[in-house]
Amino acid sequence: MIDDKKDLILQIQKSFSKLSKGQKLIAQFIIDNYDKAAFMTASKLGTRVGVSESTVVRFANALGFEGYPELQKALQEIIKTKLTTVQRVEMASEYSNEGAILKKVLKSDMENIRSTLENIDPELFQAVVDKIFSANKIYIVGLRSSTALAEYLGFYLNLILDNVKIVGYGISDVFEQMLRVSKDDLVIGISFPRYSNRTIEILTYAKEEGVPIVSITDSLLSPVANLSDHCLTAKSNMVSFVDSLVAPLSLINALIVAVGMREKDEIREYFNKLENIWDKYNIYNNVKGQ
Repeated sequence: MIDDKKDLILQIQKSFSKLSKGQKLIAQFIIDNYDKAAFMTASKLGTRVGVSESTVVRFANALGFEGYPELQKALQEIIKTKLTTVQRVEMASEYSNEGAILKKVLKSDMENIRSTLENIDPELFQAVVDKIFSANKIYIVGLRSSTALAEYLGFYLNLILDNVKIVGYGISDVFEQMLRVSKDDLVIGISFPRYSNRTIEILTYAKEEGVPIVSITDSLLSPVANLSDHCLTAKSNMVSFVDSLVAPLSLINALIVAVGMREKDEIREYFNKLENIWDKYNIYNNVKGQ
């Protein structure tokens, strides 16, 4: 199997002279159109370049992969941080109607959750919950598209704990918000493709300060994974210009529930007080007669 850290395109170029005539056609198409090839089936790729599906499979084997699906996944890992928004939009051009898009997106999200469930380490998950409870203060960092995840995690953790701070863009710079971070604290960094450089910089700063770091990201090859003491991964395959954050949100939900269950006796009284406040000040709509 090819080393994940190597550039697959470069590997294909180096192997080009050893390939058969049909395999060279596949190689050249991938080199020129890697963003499209990554989302083609073996049959469709073969038809596109004029070779059989079995030739495509043998091409994957020639590169050291067990089969075509492994090659396809490797291509997808490479491109998801390199594609521009325009290229991502073009990826969805083959879906001619909204019905096809609906099925594609929902099936992809289901697969992302299934893959996340199969690969999550329960002991690692428990260790992260332990770190949350042992921290003096918890800083949650998630920028760009990951802002929604960071805000969601921070909102619910703030209902359970009293030491949570969401770091984000505002009147003060993100580094100013991290000024008092210490080794007794915990930084939770959330980052998904296309990875935010500022998130990486913040986690780098935290690491230099000796602060424990938990990351929530899509892969152990993610740039934030190497900065982390604990890394929880959730599948986030892209369908078009939108990155799927369904599996990451599901993982965060599990994290919130796990933290809440450890504090269930303590927070019951707190939540009762909150319910009274919400009711008194009409925070939520209560439809009479129901």
